[in-house]
Amino acid sequence: MTEDLKNILIIKPSSLGDIVLALPALSALRRSFPDARISWFVRPEFAPILQNHPHITEIIHFNRKLLGRAWFNPFAFGSLVSLIRRLRRSKFDAVFDLQGLFRTASLAWLTGCKKRFGMANARELAHIFYTHKVRQNVDCAHLVDYYLKIIQTAGAMDLSVEFLLPDEPSAADSAKRLLTRCGIAPDNFAIFVSGSAHTYKCWPIDRFAVLAEKISSRFHLPVVATGTASEKKVIDNLGTIASVPIANFAGLTSLSELLALMRVAKLVISNDTGPGHIAATLGTPLVMIFGRSNPARVAPYGRKDCVVAVEPDNRGLTINSNNPKHDISAINVDDVFQKVCEQLRL
Repeated sequence: MTEDLKNILIIKPSSLGDIVLALPALSALRRSFPDARISWFVRPEFAPILQNHPHITEIIHFNRKLLGRAWFNPFAFGSLVSLIRRLRRSKFDAVFDLQGLFRTASLAWLTGCKKRFGMANARELAHIFYTHKVRQNVDCAHLVDYYLKIIQTAGAMDLSVEFLLPDEPSAADSAKRLLTRCGIAPDNFAIFVSGSAHTYKCWPIDRFAVLAEKISSRFHLPVVATGTASEKKVIDNLGTIASVPIANFAGLTSLSELLALMRVAKLVISNDTGPGHIAATLGTPLVMIFGRSNPARVAPYGRKDCVVAVEPDNRGLTINSNNPKHDISAINVDDVFQKVCEQLRL
């Protein structure tokens, strides 16, 4: 398919990490179709990561919590109808559903677009809504490569991998002020991302505490722990357990400010979660800890040196492993600290 696309919709509402991994597909579409209008369908809480992106024409918000009540709430139903009308009026000539769920695939169909691209192995029978079903194989085990294969099916030609995240100077300034208030030099600190939306991705908090002590002793780096407001108590617990100070930034940063912190950090240690993937794209020294989730699919792209996992390359195309030896508790502090030393080249 070599048709020149003029009006493109990317459906990728969540999660933060997966949105970051879809950015190379966005940039490849822009390079391949430089005059196209490109819209991105995303949940409002993740939209700031795409704000002012030079390759996006329009951001369309998907308020999942509101629209999920459409079957019993008249206001939510009206909002859903308005959204569908807006999508249909846009007259997209290609829709890429990179989420692969029933709700996103059905919305792709409801746009009325005649060319709908998605994953052949999409969950919840989502594939029935696609006109073009793209299969995943060992050559595109990683999601970045799989997304690129999907857009290649639509005629995208320049598939080189580019991660582009907009820089917001005001966010950098406010992040610097936050560090200064905590007595932390804005160019000399480590970030811990100890939480995740999935508990099976969370490395034990007591091991983060021991790791903080090792990093403080060896590298003299203060530790900043970031997270959502709901993770504040967990990080408070981390600070209680650790024998070194932990600056608790849970709920204190916007997404743009978090990105700014990641840009200047000396080191990031993260579970397999969105902020870690942001750090990976920025080239920040990084250690990402994997348990059940398959690193071959979602590890920092081109940065295998950042990964700590049991058998990171021998899990095939599976999304999550049920093998107990792949549980995140199998990763010990020495495994992670060795990788820290490698990242800091000391």
